[in-house]
Amino acid sequence: MMYRETGNPAYLEQAVRVASFIMNHPNMPKDKVPYWDFNAPDIPNAKRDASAAAVMASAFVELSQLDNTDKSESYLRFAEEQIRSLTSPEYLAEVGTNGGFILKHSVGNHNKNSEVDAPLTYADYYYVEALLRLKEVYHEK
Repeated sequence: MMYRETGNPAYLEQAVRVASFIMNHPNMPKDKVPYWDFNAPDIPNAKRDASAAAVMASAFVELSQLDNTDKSESYLRFAEEQIRSLTSPEYLAEVGTNGGFILKHSVGNHNKNSEVDAPLTYADYYYVEALLRLKEVYHEK
């Protein structure tokens, strides 16, 4: 968003570096919903963080539209994989459950044992934002 708003290429370069780190991290699970910490000591049994996946998916969709290189398609595919995972029964709450929240299994502050494996408003926000951004991408094609 910083690149979109300022046009400063340094912001795009940094976003590309962060994207590469995330996409290539050896501890990224196959379903692309990260652990609460990429280096959690109890991986693969560490808690997953749907909120992080939702934030990432939204950002990857936007980055796919801003980075006009051969990597742009890989950002979009990564976001699509995350959105598919978040939309699966593992992470998507059934209507009338989960306190009315959309996503299950987010982590707010694991170190303080606060909001661990819980629904979070910002997880739902970024999930919906990612869906809307993805819809816009496919509407334009």
